[in-house]
Amino acid sequence: MKMHPIITEEEIRHRVKELAVEIRRDAIGIEPIFVGILNGCFPFLADLIRHLDITCSVEFMRLRSYGAATETSGVVEITADLSRSIVGKDVIVVEDIVDTGLTMSYLLENIKTRRPRTIRVCTLLDKPARRRVELKLDYVGFTIPDQFVIGYGLDFDEKYRNLPFITAYEDEKPV
Repeated sequence: MKMHPIITEEEIRHRVKELAVEIRRDAIGIEPIFVGILNGCFPFLADLIRHLDITCSVEFMRLRSYGAATETSGVVEITADLSRSIVGKDVIVVEDIVDTGLTMSYLLENIKTRRPRTIRVCTLLDKPARRRVELKLDYVGFTIPDQFVIGYGLDFDEKYRNLPFITAYEDEKPV
């Protein structure tokens, strides 16, 4: 099966380093807690924090809104929650992709109830053509067109997360 990257491994590596520089610049004097949204964020978050020379910590949450489909169900469920309080902390939510914005909007409202000092959002991919709610994304790796993508943590039915690049997924096989 031949796959054609729409974002190459080298482009990802370069942009992740640039995002780390942006975050480091904004994190002067704070110790952010990175809240990674599983499962898709794990390669991105791991690479991102390796480029940061600041004191930080990492927490994870898992949400579900897709299941085994390529379209969101619109219903968001928290399936794994934070293991500690974020009251008064500076939080940076790390996500693999923001498309409709429904999941991120739900998550941000949930996190706000936990009274952090600040909340920022860092996403590898932004797909604004599908946005259904207005969101402020503080750090964006790449803006992509309206297509379902896999690789570098992004999946279809829990497959293809291990690809080192990002490619389109059509007709039930990567292209």
